Amino acid sequence: MPIPSGTAAVDRSLLRDDVYRRLRDAIVDGTFMPGEQLKDGELAEWLGVSRTPVREALLRLATSGLVVALPGRSTTVSIIDERAVRDARDVIAAMHELVARQITGRLSDDDIERMTDANRRFAAAVAADDVGAALDADEELHRIPVAALGNQALEAVLDQFEPLVRRTERLRFSGDAHASIELHDELIALLASGDAQKAASVAFHIWHSLPADDVADD
Repeated sequence: MPIPSGTAAVDRSLLRDDVYRRLRDAIVDGTFMPGEQLKDGELAEWLGVSRTPVREALLRLATSGLVVALPGRSTTVSIIDERAVRDARDVIAAMHELVARQITGRLSDDDIERMTDANRRFAAAVAADDVGAALDADEELHRIPVAALGNQALEAVLDQFEPLVRRTERLRFSGDAHASIELHDELIALLASGDAQKAASVAFHIWHSLPADDVADD
């Protein structure tokens, strides 16, 4: 397994979550590709930590469907599975629909402005064909109402299943992202106006319309 170079080690005082996030992001952004074997010793050396938090992170990643762990044998990055992505997408769409229904009309002016700014950066990244920046801005935009709602159970569900969908988005990024700019603007306006029913419908559509087919061969 080739280890990326030029990455600073994780501070040993950081929590297990930091190791988990680093490995999750490396899978989502394609640093570690589907089918690639992950060795806890090499990962621990890369991150500058012991094997224990790496092993714990790999177990968490297995529950999200990002890796396949065979105890005592090997851990590999999962091959993207159409049904798994579709199931995760449907759950995420339902969660964001619930968020929009409950938070509409309750966001602060600062929340609305931050969402608007995130969509501007999303549009700029799409125009520049910068996949990473586009997905980062998109995630920031959608997480603002989620954080404002403060439902920790809902956030845990999103944390578990969103990475699987984000990885597919990155691999399948296309010009269709231009339509998301207008949908984002519509969602922001509805959240600000207080139309919970329409906001919930748009939020659901944004996520449920993501393609989940033709991914099994990646």
